[in-house]
Amino acid sequence: MADGQVTVVATFKATPGMEGTVRSTIEAVIAPTRAEPGCINYDLHQSSDDPSIFMLYENWVSKKALDEHLAMPYLKDLVAKADAMLAEPIDIALYQMISEPAP
Repeated sequence: MADGQVTVVATFKATPGMEGTVRSTIEAVIAPTRAEPGCINYDLHQSSDDPSIFMLYENWVSKKALDEHLAMPYLKDLVAKADAMLAEPIDIALYQMISEPAP
């Protein structure tokens, strides 16, 4: 991946009955993540069709900034809790914008 802005889409599927726990656990990392210097945005979404599915849409100024985020203790804590709350592993996909940004 070339140097520059990185977009991340991370999808979480809660174990039945754990939707509230998944939501609150992810919400707890939003404020500290948004305060990180390389974070452009860090937004949590919930599926309209399946309330057990959550998605984080993130943009980072660089892959280096993303890597620094992944090393944060609060994020490592979230990942450590994942097996107990999720029906499947976290699905993480990285993207690089190839169109020109909107004016």
